Amino acid sequence: MMHKKRNTIQMLATLLSNIHILNFMKGTLYNGKAKMVCVPGLNCYSCPAATGACPIGAYQAVVGSAKYKFSYYILGILIFLGVILGRFICGFLCPFGWFQDLLHKIPTPKLRTKKLKFLRFFKYAILILCVCLLPVLMTNSSGIGAPFFCKYICPQGILEGGIPLSIAREGIRTSLGALFSWKASILICFIGLSIFFYRPFCKWICPLGAFYSLFNKISVYHYQLDQEKCISCGKCSRTCKMDVDITKQTNHAECIRCGDCIKVCPTKAITASWTCKQK
Repeated sequence: MMHKKRNTIQMLATLLSNIHILNFMKGTLYNGKAKMVCVPGLNCYSCPAATGACPIGAYQAVVGSAKYKFSYYILGILIFLGVILGRFICGFLCPFGWFQDLLHKIPTPKLRTKKLKFLRFFKYAILILCVCLLPVLMTNSSGIGAPFFCKYICPQGILEGGIPLSIAREGIRTSLGALFSWKASILICFIGLSIFFYRPFCKWICPLGAFYSLFNKISVYHYQLDQEKCISCGKCSRTCKMDVDITKQTNHAECIRCGDCIKVCPTKAITASWTCKQK
């Protein structure tokens, strides 16, 4: 079963998204043709090892340019991935998701987020405002808009790009300022939160997760619940770290297809399927 090998898949996905590891020592970026293709998860273009482009960063770069105001190519890729996999990408293929998973394994008391469900809607506001609207509406004299999410919010950018490049290159270290400190503070905040809460960035902030969640109910890869086998024991909802009760909504927008509910179900009522017909 795929969920049994989840950690291995996450590790391989992160490696494939950042295959040029030697660039960390050089402090240079890979700029080959693969950078024209978006990877499925949140992975910074400015990471020295990055294989491809981050879909959020690439989209903002296009809509914020003076020449283009919309990217059918990038949006098409995102829709295709969403229709096929939904938030499976968050659970298995996103490097920053795996980073949070590893932090959460640190042995400390863990806190649930069920009472904080209202915060999950914040990521949709960030998707609409910071990713889609501000790069288009707030432009300079040349008609170019800033990538607001990448520049001011995304902690993955400072983790993969800002910190490694500043370590490798003295010129960058000497030019660090308030923006670097702000982004580093956001990263430190989510590192701390991730130790105690499960995937706080994915739940509350990530616009890519917000986009993929729109396709969870229709994605080809989905979960199914056999009502005849279900004994309403509640193990699945108590186990779910994303605060989803699969017995009430099989393909909830917050479900990242991690497979924990499948593992704990005593009657094997929950299954993963690639068929188009969903229950």
